[in-house]
Amino acid sequence: MLLALLAVVIAIGAFAYATCSKAVMAERHVRYAGIMNIASERLAKTIRGIEMNAMNEFDEVEKHLDSPDAVIAALESKTDLNPEVRGYFAAFEPDYFPQKGKWFEPYVHHVDSNAFEVRLVGNARHNYFKSPWYIRAKQSNKSFWSEPYYYYDGTSISGHYTTFVKPIFDKTGRLACICGADLTFEWLTKELQRIDDGIKNNELLNSHIFGSDRDFYSVVLNKDGSSVTFPEDKKVTITEDFVIRDLERGKAGTIDMTVNGVPSTVYYGPIEHVDWSIAIVVAK
Repeated sequence: MLLALLAVVIAIGAFAYATCSKAVMAERHVRYAGIMNIASERLAKTIRGIEMNAMNEFDEVEKHLDSPDAVIAALESKTDLNPEVRGYFAAFEPDYFPQKGKWFEPYVHHVDSNAFEVRLVGNARHNYFKSPWYIRAKQSNKSFWSEPYYYYDGTSISGHYTTFVKPIFDKTGRLACICGADLTFEWLTKELQRIDDGIKNNELLNSHIFGSDRDFYSVVLNKDGSSVTFPEDKKVTITEDFVIRDLERGKAGTIDMTVNGVPSTVYYGPIEHVDWSIAIVVAK
């Protein structure tokens, strides 16, 4: 009799434990999937704001294609309205201004938080006509965010960038130039950390029934599963085929994997306006 009763107690305990575990896992999934969506929305909102300000800058260039000096003045006119952007450029078609020759690419960029500098960066060494963003803009005639790339010219503007690009046409309908607004990886990393901190410090977003830690961080993933930006020493690389397919198609999902030696669950989903996805890495 006692053995039977003990068996019943053990069975009830096992059932209760299994039920509780499932509830914890379900709540954990809903919470972090929700956090991933919130992080994606906040980053997309910031990027959209950058796009809108950049469009205003590009419109000024389009209105002032009369001379090289007018173009430079147009680039300088609104730079202080978008402090997140490292610099703006207008990369002109060959000999668009005959006096400027084959390469004419004025670049207005931050020297510090308050000052800007104008440089002419187009030349045989920096042959922007062969740059993927330039070729894609000419072929598509649309605005877009470029693939991440590294620019080097031996100066302070060397670094990792992604660029919002738009082709500009003159009054005759001829392509005049490709305009761009540069974001650095450093800025993206700081912005992602700011979003993470905001979520972690939000009591409403961190309310939960069964209890859960706050040990998570965000990364931005390219379509090939590599990290575009990530916290220091927390790079994430995903190679599983089904995840790569999701990233290419802009779909959300989860995967259990070991990240930098730590068993983790990765929640990922698309970011509106760009071809990237955001991922929330949660230690198990």
